[in-house]
Amino acid sequence: MFSIATLRREWLANPRADILAGIVVALALIPEAIGFSIIAGVDPRVGLYASFSIAVIISLVGGRPGMISAATAAIAVLVLPLIQQHGVDYLFAATILMGIVQVIAGFLRLNLLMQYVSRSVITGFVNALAILIFIAQLPELTGVPMLTYVLVAAGLGVIYLLPRLTKAVPSPLVAIVVLTVIVYYVGLDVRTVGDMGELPSSLPAFLIPNVPFTLETLQIILPYSLTMAAVGLLESMMTAQIVDDLTDTGSDKQREMKGQGIANFATGFLGGMGGCAMIGQSVINVKSGGSTRLSTFVAGMFLLFLIVVLGPLVAQIPMAALVAVMIMVSIGTFSWRSIKDIRHHPWQSSVVMIVTVVIVVWTHDLAQGVLAGVILSGLFFASKVKRLFTVDSSLSADGNTRTYKVGGQVFFASSDAFVAAFDFKEVLDTVIIDVSAAHFWDISAVGTLDKAILKFRRDGTKVEIIGLNEASATLVDRYAVHDKPGAEAQLGGH
Repeated sequence: MFSIATLRREWLANPRADILAGIVVALALIPEAIGFSIIAGVDPRVGLYASFSIAVIISLVGGRPGMISAATAAIAVLVLPLIQQHGVDYLFAATILMGIVQVIAGFLRLNLLMQYVSRSVITGFVNALAILIFIAQLPELTGVPMLTYVLVAAGLGVIYLLPRLTKAVPSPLVAIVVLTVIVYYVGLDVRTVGDMGELPSSLPAFLIPNVPFTLETLQIILPYSLTMAAVGLLESMMTAQIVDDLTDTGSDKQREMKGQGIANFATGFLGGMGGCAMIGQSVINVKSGGSTRLSTFVAGMFLLFLIVVLGPLVAQIPMAALVAVMIMVSIGTFSWRSIKDIRHHPWQSSVVMIVTVVIVVWTHDLAQGVLAGVILSGLFFASKVKRLFTVDSSLSADGNTRTYKVGGQVFFASSDAFVAAFDFKEVLDTVIIDVSAAHFWDISAVGTLDKAILKFRRDGTKVEIIGLNEASATLVDRYAVHDKPGAEAQLGGH
């Protein structure tokens, strides 16, 4: 419930730092939003309006204070075919439907799927994103005059040296202002924000996408909306976890999912493209002192103020200043410790991290890299659990009864080892399978138990199962066929 204490904690804990951080983020958002609009093949105002709308709305309804959400490249690359084939109005409709899907995902608590993303995958995601942020600056650093490199170096010098003198003002903001003043008054011929594209001069207006309200339209936009929603939520949940770690605070990820949906839903009606959380801008915000909803709100509102009111002034900002800020973000985002940890961590963890980095950087697709990392983590985990499986046996004094003691987890990966542990050629009257130290997880495990029992019975050996825990017993009672008529025939299709 909203209260004065919540207002102070989530909005007014450190207003001065949050406002200054929001201003820095707003300045850094402009070229990125324009760049993402170019990637998507739409007017720059589509990306700029989206960044304003998403940032402001998520500051009100999101679940991770201090995290920045706006138009992103991850979403922009997905919608290019839709825009080329059907036009920009279909993009707005797909963005609205994307929001609906994300709100539904929030109610379904799909945020809990983050529990299956290992720390190695998150580290790989962070490192890959840091590399991509740096790579994204290369067009501004290739084929340019030497003066550009001098300005970038000067910007980095201000960013890293100023905090040693004072932290009263975020050093990235000072770097942007100082370089802009130098370039403008000295009249240096370098690339500026104005060269990226024309800035809008009017406020965003409410609109209803000009598309037919038919089933055919739904069939066109639904695949795009589902993909946009999935990628947006994945990147937002990962970024929320990273900001949690940076600030040593928790977040409500279910609320964040719903908030992302609400923000995208509303943005579609304002002529904006879909977006999600941005790790680069979120790191800028946190490093500049932003930690509450106020910083995100200021970023969105000041962005609108910059492009509508101060457009001509903003157009004079040299791209070298913003490149310096993004290089700082890249350096600060990369987990340098993870390189040293490769020698000390289990090799499986290092492989997962490296594979995640390679696939994300190679494909420029965060979802593919994270999916590969999660699958690889699952395979390594299954392999590890499989090795914990044990079977010991002992023969009775009269030589007629053998007791097999099964320990560990019996599931699809250990089912072959389960069957291989029994000696079906040994002539016995009775076999006792003691599973008091084991757990049966799936129908593959139950099918394996059926197979072992029927193999013993086929040779006239009596089989007793003892020690099933409650969960395993329920699974066996429901799916096992060894005590049912026609068990041999049923096992063939089990």
